[in-house]
Amino acid sequence: MSRILGIDTSNYTTSAALFDTDAGKIFQSKMMLPVKPGEKGVRQSDAVFHHTVQLRQVISALKAECGGLAGIEAIGVSFRPRPAEGSYMPCFTVGHGTADILSAVLSVPLYEFSHQEGHIAAALYSAGRIDLMKGKFLAFHVSGGTTEAVLATGNGKGFATRLLASSLDLKAGQAIDRAAVMMGLPFPGGKHLEELAGQCEESFSFRPSMKGCDCSLSGIENKCRAMMEKGASKPQIARFCLTAVMNSIIGMTDALIRQYGELPIIYAGGVMSNRMMQRELSSRYSNAFFAAPEYSCDNAAGVAVLASYASEKPSE
Repeated sequence: MSRILGIDTSNYTTSAALFDTDAGKIFQSKMMLPVKPGEKGVRQSDAVFHHTVQLRQVISALKAECGGLAGIEAIGVSFRPRPAEGSYMPCFTVGHGTADILSAVLSVPLYEFSHQEGHIAAALYSAGRIDLMKGKFLAFHVSGGTTEAVLATGNGKGFATRLLASSLDLKAGQAIDRAAVMMGLPFPGGKHLEELAGQCEESFSFRPSMKGCDCSLSGIENKCRAMMEKGASKPQIARFCLTAVMNSIIGMTDALIRQYGELPIIYAGGVMSNRMMQRELSSRYSNAFFAAPEYSCDNAAGVAVLASYASEKPSE
């Protein structure tokens, strides 16, 4: 197997990736969906439209980046948010439909995965822990649409997941984005809050709201709004918001370790690209691993990696 194409049309990013397995290199092309100033997200009908327009541009840019798309022998695509019955989001139909057509035209196999599985696989690849495709590990998927932890069990060609913990209300990325929009910052707000938080030397304490291994994040938005009304600076609000989200992730991790023991932990998703969180989690958990920024945010690299393993022929 030499070249694997991956396609992902998530709620905020149009992406395509080419995994050259012989060279061990992944080429990526991405475009963020446009979000109007002051808006906290994008409607699914708009997301479908923008993906339809952008996917052609993304694939054309990928073709230029890797010197052409000849030799594709398999295609991987994300077709739903999570590996669970009933998991559905219209925006994924754009990438799924395109991948299906390309598979038929090129006469190559198509492998379907969830967006969450792609995130986890991209993190494993980026962190140099692809060996866990044959093991058992905890995986966090923390983004604008998901805040979950799963128990992943690898079988050598992929992994099965079982949901262990999640946010009971707001997702981590939502809490961050709402705080950013509240302060007049662009959407998505993660990198803007990280920059502002770096300007604040004040430390904040935040006791996460936990129910077993699950957490509640809605109080973060309320506290940020109260701080703003009392005249707190933007760096202070940003620092508090990120600290609160981080402490909630720590609360989930501690609860899972108590229940399931010491396992390797992969942190995936756009929120987990935050350097402050990575430093703190790395200092607490020696078995914690993170994806590089380009593999943390929504990307098609993970489904390309999964397709490469799924398409491998068994050795004689």
